Amino acid sequence: MPRTKTSKTKAATKFSKNTKVTKEKRTKKSAVKVTPKDANPVPAPSEEKQEIIAQFQVKLGDTGSPEVQVALLTKRIEKLVIHLKTNPSDNHSRRGLLGIVSKRRRLLNYLEKKDDKRYKEVAGKLGLGK
Repeated sequence: MPRTKTSKTKAATKFSKNTKVTKEKRTKKSAVKVTPKDANPVPAPSEEKQEIIAQFQVKLGDTGSPEVQVALLTKRIEKLVIHLKTNPSDNHSRRGLLGIVSKRRRLLNYLEKKDDKRYKEVAGKLGLGK
């Protein structure tokens, strides 16, 4: 069935109405104020995490050294291993565990290249070995 002129004009009218609504929606969205992500304060680390940081920190206030990072990752690995023993079919957590293990391995390789003494000290404290 061929279209008539009236159906075309109805479609054109319908389209123009939708276009106007879309423009109104855009103006409403731009009026919304966005707050910066830094507005929310970062929560303090747990007591368990603070103890690990205090034990492995190189200097006071150190949270980013490879030693601290490896120790924190080791603790997370231990927790995930326990979780996976009770939930053997949790493949999402298993994949996360593999990522954490490889990240710890990369940090240990870096530490071994940079300072073998520090590497052996951390590996000894945590009971790790190649």
